[in-house]
Amino acid sequence: MRHADSRHQLNRFTSWHKATLKSLARSMVIYQGVETTMARAKAVRPLVEKLISLAKENTLSAKRQAFKVLGSHQLVVLLFAKVGPLFEKRNSGFTRIINLKRRRGDNAQIVLFELTERKLKEPKKHKKAEESSTEPSQKSSPESKQKETATLQKERKDDLKKPAKKFLGGIKKIFKKERDSL
Repeated sequence: MRHADSRHQLNRFTSWHKATLKSLARSMVIYQGVETTMARAKAVRPLVEKLISLAKENTLSAKRQAFKVLGSHQLVVLLFAKVGPLFEKRNSGFTRIINLKRRRGDNAQIVLFELTERKLKEPKKHKKAEESSTEPSQKSSPESKQKETATLQKERKDDLKKPAKKFLGGIKKIFKKERDSL
């Protein structure tokens, strides 16, 4: 009997179900957020939260348990080195589900499943800002000035490139993503 034995089956056989959950868990460790369906996000949420709890422990036993799910030593290192420390102050609530849209074919709810604490990438600094931040006592050589002007000219050429031609004179307009008549 299956008393109180509930889980999200996702309309798959057991091995396919496990593979889907492991794949989504790997993607969450790598990208810290994935766009998926509501059912899949709800199914993988306990697994991802368990992995983050293991990362907070940071023991050999926890690393071995995480390896069972992730199947890669590089991902285990990433989980314990980068993702785990983000959640040191939290006891729970490591993930969130944000509704985005409905999929056109089957009207499935598409969501953004992401970690609540994310390490954002630092924006790239422009070279002009870096030059102004250097000390005025440092003098730049003529060679370095030539290199800088060459790189600036290359950047300008990249900006002036012509946009790509439209496919068959804009036939794409006919095949709009959302139609009124169906």
